[in-house]
Amino acid sequence: MKLIIAYIQPHALNEVKQELYKIQVYKLSVTNALGCGQQKGYTEHYRGVEVEVNLLKKVRIEIAVNDDFVKPTVDAVIKGARSGEIGDGKIFILPIEECVRIRTGESGQKAIG
Repeated sequence: MKLIIAYIQPHALNEVKQELYKIQVYKLSVTNALGCGQQKGYTEHYRGVEVEVNLLKKVRIEIAVNDDFVKPTVDAVIKGARSGEIGDGKIFILPIEECVRIRTGESGQKAIG
């Protein structure tokens, strides 16, 4: 079992969800996030004052999958989020020690579904 965490551009969320649905991955969590990477932000003027904006809007997607779904899920996120420009995002893959479905008490791979 793995937890896939992806940081993507907000405008790419719908395309990523469509790609995930195509491979029958429906269970995901989405949160808004702020962060910076290689883009390092930008400078803008607000009411005559120069302001450095280095925390940019991103979307964080968390998807728990069984091991045989890791590669297709990562490929779907990449296909939906890639524009070829700097700031497309990052994907992290972490092991999950245990998963328990609260409703039924099932654990392990059955609980992830």
